[in-house]
Amino acid sequence: MYKKIIRPILFKFNPETAHRITIFSLKILRYIPFGKKILEDLFTYDRPGLKRNILDLEFRNPIGIAAGLDKNAECFDILSHMGLGFIEVGTVTPLGQSGNPKPRLFRLIKDKALINRMGFNNEGARHVVRNIKKLRKGCAKGVVIGGNVGKNTATDNFNAPEDYLKAFSALYNYVDYFTVNVSCPNVTNLCGLQNKDGVFAILEKLTSFRAEMSIRKPIFLKISSDLGIQQIETMVDVVKESGIDGMVAVNTTTTREGLLTPETVIENIGRGGLSGAPLTERSIAVVKHICEYSQNAFPVIGVGGIMKVEDAQRMLDAGASLVQIYSGYIYNGPSFPKKICKAIE
Repeated sequence: MYKKIIRPILFKFNPETAHRITIFSLKILRYIPFGKKILEDLFTYDRPGLKRNILDLEFRNPIGIAAGLDKNAECFDILSHMGLGFIEVGTVTPLGQSGNPKPRLFRLIKDKALINRMGFNNEGARHVVRNIKKLRKGCAKGVVIGGNVGKNTATDNFNAPEDYLKAFSALYNYVDYFTVNVSCPNVTNLCGLQNKDGVFAILEKLTSFRAEMSIRKPIFLKISSDLGIQQIETMVDVVKESGIDGMVAVNTTTTREGLLTPETVIENIGRGGLSGAPLTERSIAVVKHICEYSQNAFPVIGVGGIMKVEDAQRMLDAGASLVQIYSGYIYNGPSFPKKICKAIE
């Protein structure tokens, strides 16, 4: 039904409009009698063998939604009833910001891909906290909620650690784990933080704050798909030395190699992070290298190009403890997590 009816309708709209329609539709489901039970019956595949215990968090299955779908924590409660093991909201910045000028989201249908240059558009940490406090009680049992945090675009890199701390501390009591996003290619100079000193400065702030709290929340570092081998290994060393808990690999890519979409179309779109099928092999290779180099010293959340059930299994075989989807969810629809769970059981 999704591929034959719903997706063709959504794809008639520009991608950002389709995204808003999707968020609105999910929010409407909140008010339909027995709506959550219907969603559970349709999309959930719960089996004991799918459960995962990662860093003392109990996941009902290893398949989650990556940050970017529910930026403002508007519908994570509904998504939690649709077969997912975890949902990552954000990216959340201390203050709300509009992001980059539109258009800023594009489909590459021939490539089963997306290009985005959203620029951390969100309503800010206070707004997200209000939504989580209001909606968390409606979540399905066993679904873990993560918070993806970043800096405001107007904040220079020198002051970035303070921004990350503001978002982190605001969300601390309301999410189960954190992802520190220093790798999005769509925020000016953000990737300039992706060096040992820059990342350490941020993580030191966050771990110092966490040390004062009564509950220890796991922290993951999300890295770029465009890093070289030596840079990846440096980030692994940073994770080990900083005392955080794991990595998310990988973010979108700025490369445009091997695409089926005509080059003129790509040139007209311009800059932005590419996600979807063209990222599959790279993301799996990066996760495999992280796990081998670190000797599985910490959990890795694998993300990027999970477009087929087989991709998720390969990511897990590469060493990922958990897998996130996004573009695959858009192209395959809400039954995709259930199909993956059935296959990996």
